[in-house]
Amino acid sequence: MNWAERFLEYITVQRRYSPRTRKLYGDVLSRYEGYAGEYPASLTPALVRSYEVHLLDAHILDARTVNLHLSVLSSFCRYLIRQGELESNPVRVVSRPRVPRKLPVFYRNENMEEYFRQSAYYAGEDSLKVLQASSGKARNEIFLKRSARMIVSMLYSTGIRRFEIISLKRDSLDLSRRILRVRGKGDKMREIPLPGSLCEELSLYLQAADLMTESAGPDSPLFITPAGGPIYPVFVDRAVKSELGEVGSISGKKSPHVLRHTLATQLLDAGSDLNSIKELLGHSSLAATQVYTHNTVERLKNVYQQAHPRAKKEGENGDKD
Repeated sequence: MNWAERFLEYITVQRRYSPRTRKLYGDVLSRYEGYAGEYPASLTPALVRSYEVHLLDAHILDARTVNLHLSVLSSFCRYLIRQGELESNPVRVVSRPRVPRKLPVFYRNENMEEYFRQSAYYAGEDSLKVLQASSGKARNEIFLKRSARMIVSMLYSTGIRRFEIISLKRDSLDLSRRILRVRGKGDKMREIPLPGSLCEELSLYLQAADLMTESAGPDSPLFITPAGGPIYPVFVDRAVKSELGEVGSISGKKSPHVLRHTLATQLLDAGSDLNSIKELLGHSSLAATQVYTHNTVERLKNVYQQAHPRAKKEGENGDKD
């Protein structure tokens, strides 16, 4: 087993990184080795810098992705230092490419309210009764719609990540306390409060899920497919895309992460402090949360330009703001 394989085993077994992250790390290490040569001899400042320039100048990858490659290499180097194979981290002395700041995309509150009005039937008792009286393909289709609505409700109400909703178990949910226990990045646990309306919808969803699977214990997946198996990344993506795609006023990208951005933006607009939002979202640092303040500033600028008398007159008499 070479050093790259040992590192991948380490992040999987000890750090408990997801299979998707392991594959990403493996692809990066393989690509670098193909360019610079075998580890650890190829891990020098000159070769790392040459690799960075190669990716950027050949327009193979954008700055954000190149930064990701350098981060993976840096993690690998820190591992090798602990193993006594490297004396220092060569990636630390290499300048990172500048990444343009992108404002988080989010949905407007009225658009989301429109979605919840349109899909209300699949969250209520009437559709549950129809599900109980149905069988075969008809039952699967009804449950699929209820499940998709429940996924959107959960993502929008809690701001959890896609991998977090997939990993939820039935015992993650405490309806009596209105609490959801979530295991996030770095294996960190956090508790998220649940609004009463979401608890009611979850209770009905669990009754529907019990009709689709023979046995469901506390450690069973909270969200399941019509076949009774656990949901998976593509299932979640399709649910969000299909549900929000039915709302004409919602345009642009439709993804679980945009729902997360939407919750954070709305909480900030409502006056919530950054530290509270940070804890809710499971961010490791406040810097990750502060990006949402830029949306608020941009909207304030737009309001000012459209409403303030001085802004309206700008250009008429040469005044500048």
